[in-house]
Amino acid sequence: MSYFFSTPVDIDIVLEDLDDRSAVDVKLDKNRKEKVPLYLDGESVKGQVTVRPKDGKRLEHTGIKVQFIGTIEMFFDRGNHYEFLSLGQELAAPGELQHPQTFDFNFKNVEKQYESYNGINVKLRYFVRVTVSRRMADVVREKDLWVYSYRIPPETNSSIKMDVGIEDCLHIEFEYSKSKYHLKDVIVGRIYFLLVRLKIKHMELSIIRRETTGAAPNQYNESETLVRFEIMDGSPSRGETIPIRLFLGGFDLTPTFREVNKKYSTRYYLSLVLIDEDARRYFKQSEIVLFRQAPEGLTLAQEQNKLMAVS
Repeated sequence: MSYFFSTPVDIDIVLEDLDDRSAVDVKLDKNRKEKVPLYLDGESVKGQVTVRPKDGKRLEHTGIKVQFIGTIEMFFDRGNHYEFLSLGQELAAPGELQHPQTFDFNFKNVEKQYESYNGINVKLRYFVRVTVSRRMADVVREKDLWVYSYRIPPETNSSIKMDVGIEDCLHIEFEYSKSKYHLKDVIVGRIYFLLVRLKIKHMELSIIRRETTGAAPNQYNESETLVRFEIMDGSPSRGETIPIRLFLGGFDLTPTFREVNKKYSTRYYLSLVLIDEDARRYFKQSEIVLFRQAPEGLTLAQEQNKLMAVS
């Protein structure tokens, strides 16, 4: 049975400069991760493809090509992949191979306008695809890469101030020092109790990720709580202030994504939850914006590369 399903050729895709390039641990499932090379917007994607006929047999083909592709895959719509980027290069005209042959490819200064994303219901991926076309059945191999999109910190970053109240029972104010955070940032804030007539058991701060995919009427919303952080245990007294300090660097966060290719959005919320002695829950949510800040020195290096390319 394996004879009928085996391919007559092996294809190896090797990306260039992997030793000098950072890698990202991409989660495949609960127990497995895969290291994928990291690329930035505007970087060239280049490497080599080796096509190796099996058992020294002669391989007839109708052409060999390499593509660089960006797709959005909806898990609830598995039959449809939405390509937002597709570049191609012909490696070989129709002919035959009897010995291994290596081809170079280079997709220069590729615009990668979206960041890679692996969510609950959607995946945005970039990959190199090699196709050996044959009359019987094509042989296809793919190699993934990961893309980060860095952003300049915002010039204005207003604080978040909100009230939570139950008439004649509870009135608290909470404040976060800003509304936009980079992924290694620290959330700093405070909670001030103006009126406390409930017996509060404890209070926690959560970060919630809300993923929206598709469009009405086929729209899917998924929320997941990424972290719960207890900020108070026991009942507070009137006039008491509770400080908040939450480091984001230890959590699996992505930037905020809004209407990516009109296919999905990913937003983040801070959720303040109070639980009383009767296990009743009182909560207030406020949206925050997350962005990926460039490491120090990266901007200068990129500018130098551009100057070198122009000259």
